[in-house]
Amino acid sequence: MAKSITFVGNGKMALALAKGLCETHAIEVIGRSMAAMEKFEQSLNIPLKKTLYADADITNKTVILCVKPSNLNEVAPYLKGNAHALYSVLAGTPLAALKIISARTYCRAMPNLAAEAGASMTSLVGDSTIATNAIALFETIGSTLWLSSEKELDIATALAGSGPAYLALIAEALCDGAVREGLKRDDAMVLMRGLFNGFGKLIQTTHPALLKDAVMSPGGTTAAGYGALEKGKVREGCMEAIHAAHDRAKGMK
Repeated sequence: MAKSITFVGNGKMALALAKGLCETHAIEVIGRSMAAMEKFEQSLNIPLKKTLYADADITNKTVILCVKPSNLNEVAPYLKGNAHALYSVLAGTPLAALKIISARTYCRAMPNLAAEAGASMTSLVGDSTIATNAIALFETIGSTLWLSSEKELDIATALAGSGPAYLALIAEALCDGAVREGLKRDDAMVLMRGLFNGFGKLIQTTHPALLKDAVMSPGGTTAAGYGALEKGKVREGCMEAIHAAHDRAKGMK
């Protein structure tokens, strides 16, 4: 018999996670709109148990909380009973705040958009007794890293959670640069996708500095381009992006 998982909320992250989990779990979704939950069901193309907030009971269930952080206090009173485990993907919402919902164990998780493709990098923190189960659950949609503190999770949110947006900006900018030099847009996109695919494999086993040194020969094209990146303060911009996102994560508490 398949394990069951209950999603509270039916937005983009809930859908991405459900796509990764639906092959191994029976899915229930709790939401405010039956029409929205039916659309969620159609996107997964499998039958779901659909429950309105007014009828919600989370007793002994494994729950993944996927509502907007600002909606936590509104949604919590609907979730009656004591959950077996509560996993939250709410950015900037500490474990202490989650205890407005009754559960035996609590865990904060920060997946990213790549969950849709089963390739999320998910950071986790929470009750140590739930660590093994949390890792097993979120490894169904990619890689995981269990952290020792919520402070570390906020930093991880700035890096891996927000990171797809930063890389998307870089990918778009590289294509724009190639187009400016005279390459067709479609060709630039093909090259960029191939670049990211290959780089994703290389970075798994090689330090970034070593990759850079392997490509950059003295006085060559890469050295010229790399110098332009440093002149444009791309390194500093990336570091400041992490700082700003981390500040925002802390400020959402």
